[in-house]
Amino acid sequence: MTDKPALTPKVSYQVLARKYRPTTFDDLVGQETVVRTLTNAIASGRLAQAYMLTGVRGTGKTTTARLIARALNCIGPDGDGGATALPCGVCEHCRSIAEDRHVDVLEMDAASRTGVDDIRELLDGVRYRPTSARTKIYIIDEVHMLSNQAFNALLKTLEEPPECVKFIFATTEIRKVPVTVLSRCQRFDLRRISAEHLSALFKGVAENEGAQIADEALALIARAADGSARDGLSVLDQAISQSAVGDETPTVSEAQVRDMLGLADRVQVFDLLDSVLRGDVKNGLDLLAHQYTSGADPLVVLQDLLELTHWLTRLKVAPDGADDALVAEAERTRGKDMSAVLSMPVLTRTWQMLLKGLSEARSAPMPLQAVEMTLVRLAYSADLPTPEDAVKALGRQGRTPKAPAQSSPASSATTAQATATMPTSGSSGGAASANMASAPMHDVSIDEPPAVTLEEPAPLASLADVVALCELNREAHLAGQLTHTVHLVSFERGRIEIRPKEGTPQDVAGKLGAFLKEKTGERWVVSVSNNAGDPTLHEQEITKAASDPFVKSILDSFPGSAIERVTKVEDQE
Repeated sequence: MTDKPALTPKVSYQVLARKYRPTTFDDLVGQETVVRTLTNAIASGRLAQAYMLTGVRGTGKTTTARLIARALNCIGPDGDGGATALPCGVCEHCRSIAEDRHVDVLEMDAASRTGVDDIRELLDGVRYRPTSARTKIYIIDEVHMLSNQAFNALLKTLEEPPECVKFIFATTEIRKVPVTVLSRCQRFDLRRISAEHLSALFKGVAENEGAQIADEALALIARAADGSARDGLSVLDQAISQSAVGDETPTVSEAQVRDMLGLADRVQVFDLLDSVLRGDVKNGLDLLAHQYTSGADPLVVLQDLLELTHWLTRLKVAPDGADDALVAEAERTRGKDMSAVLSMPVLTRTWQMLLKGLSEARSAPMPLQAVEMTLVRLAYSADLPTPEDAVKALGRQGRTPKAPAQSSPASSATTAQATATMPTSGSSGGAASANMASAPMHDVSIDEPPAVTLEEPAPLASLADVVALCELNREAHLAGQLTHTVHLVSFERGRIEIRPKEGTPQDVAGKLGAFLKEKTGERWVVSVSNNAGDPTLHEQEITKAASDPFVKSILDSFPGSAIERVTKVEDQE
């Protein structure tokens, strides 16, 4: 008789999001403020009757609630311990709470039990003391889903609960919770977990699971998690499955994670945006088609373009953002180059058009076609000048729209003379004269007056010219600083040396240089000097006004008077 091989007992698999759920306050990732406050409150005995935990999904709200329940009911390994911020994890209460089977820790899902009867049923046990634990804990998840009647039924008990009862609420929609409930709770906002913290967490989990995942792939998972540890662990669980048992290359690569998430290659996103902004429609559509056939979702591609546009805009105003360690070196280099070339009007216009295209693509029956039309519009808009460039171009052309001028006697005479010199002979000559008389005026050679050309703006020759340019461009704050708090030391084309008064903002030189470069198209070096320099423009106006005989006579008539401000009064007709 042949012995049958023993069957291997099946072990149920536990997903990473549950397997690596924090068991102590120290395990909470990215919530240092909440951990510090709760730890100090438990250690000092300053415990509120109710806590409100709010934040996006997966940041640890329910986990924090269970940790509070364990901390308040832990009795230590010897059974004689009290409330502690470091629960032992081995006593009966710690183990039963962790396994969600403690009779004195009651969890309720408000999303499925929203009515007032559910709350009344729960509150019926509030007046009874705990069965075995030190404190009876009521944990209500998604509390914002309760009805108004249920909230009202909860108010009185929530304000004055028995000493041995604590309420812990968790919600992702804090604005939907009535203020009457919020005023009775201590509120803790659990922040989104940064991508840096998530990457470190996922790397440690992958090492514990014996999986090899590239750092770039972990960064992608952290970005896809969007601040949620639970979402990220779920994606990580799926990514680990990419590495098959016995595979020659067990390391999960960035490309595999991109294919799994349906993301476009980051380099291809740069290429796509660059092609579209250069007006190369064909290449842009080809890149989109390649990403689509590779498995990328058209809506995700559009979201990647929006994210890239936002990042380039931030690099434009804050270049230090390119030093982020989570950004790949290739992306940092290319991002710096693109942000330096693209102007702010182009970036803001690109953002608006992509945002509009995304809303259209979400409601379109064929999202791919909607995304293609968005790229076509964006590519053709690349040839459009910015409003500032359009005004400059109009000035260079030297023509402005004019109303048709009325014919003067001189022009009438010239027209009559030109008509009279036409050859005529017999009846045909009369017909020819009639035809020429009805012909358009541009068919007749007439000397036109020369076109009026707009003069180029006068070059900046003094600080007063710079102030006038600031006022013309509605930079009133900068104009006021240059007028009242800045002494001019030297001025030449492309270089200004100033001495700001004490108390003047330190960035006035930088703002002035950036303003002049933007408005003149030339580089201006604005430096700060310790030399005395000329009086401020305001002081010069005061001195000039005081030298006027009429003003001087008024000052002499009123001893102690002084000139505070000089106002220019325009002549009125």
